[in-house]
Amino acid sequence: MDIDIAWNLLNSENKSIVIVKKGNVIFSSQGRGIKPLYMALAKYRDQLQDSSVADKVVGKAASMIYIHAGIKELHTKLISENAIKLLKDTSIKYSYSKSVPYIKNLDGSSMCPVETLSLNVSNIDDLLMKISNFLQV
Repeated sequence: MDIDIAWNLLNSENKSIVIVKKGNVIFSSQGRGIKPLYMALAKYRDQLQDSSVADKVVGKAASMIYIHAGIKELHTKLISENAIKLLKDTSIKYSYSKSVPYIKNLDGSSMCPVETLSLNVSNIDDLLMKISNFLQV
């Protein structure tokens, strides 16, 4: 299954995200934060529909992007409660190793900046604009 391929590659090749569809890897990255997913959406938007994704960390912003992209399956090591709230009302089959109240920043001192900027956003276009500004892309 695609999700098994994605999960195995995530772990065996130390990736942060792996996207698989029909047995083929569409995208993978070792990058940190939201940028790899944002770049995957920008470059492979049409191919993401019905894909399977393994991701190290999924917060609210990532879950909004996955919903928008129309993925069919997601497995993550770490997920925020806000991400779960969004995913539970979709047809996306999701699983995770650990849930947390929110995603922390890199040094663990506070909330991840992308998780913070997504808190009061419900529109995907607004979210993508905020992420673009944050990443300066």
